[in-house]
Amino acid sequence: MAVICKKCGLPDDLCPCGELEKEETRIIIRLETRRFSKTTTMIEGIDPKVTNMHNIVKELKSQFACGGTAKDGFIMLQGDHREDVKSYLVKKGFNQEAIEVQ
Repeated sequence: MAVICKKCGLPDDLCPCGELEKEETRIIIRLETRRFSKTTTMIEGIDPKVTNMHNIVKELKSQFACGGTAKDGFIMLQGDHREDVKSYLVKKGFNQEAIEVQ
C-alpha cells in the first residue's frame, strides 16, 4: 500500500510537495571566520525535515574536497565555497532567486 502525503493527499511517488518546498525555500550562504582565522562557509535555510541534509553535506564535501558538517539546521564547510555552493544548489532544484550569497 502506498504512503499518502499529508499535505496534498497524493501518493509519495506522485507528490509535488518536496519540489515546491525547494522552490520556496530562502537560503543564505555566508562566510564566517572561526578560530585561528579559519574561513567557513555557512549555509542556512535548508529544512532538515524536507531534504536530507546529511546527503547534501556528503556530496558537497566530496565535490569541493573539504571538510564539513550539518548541525542545528546549518551546513558548515571548511573554506570559501560560496559561489560553488550556489551553483550546486541550483542544480539540485532550489530557486536561484531565493539563494542569497553574502
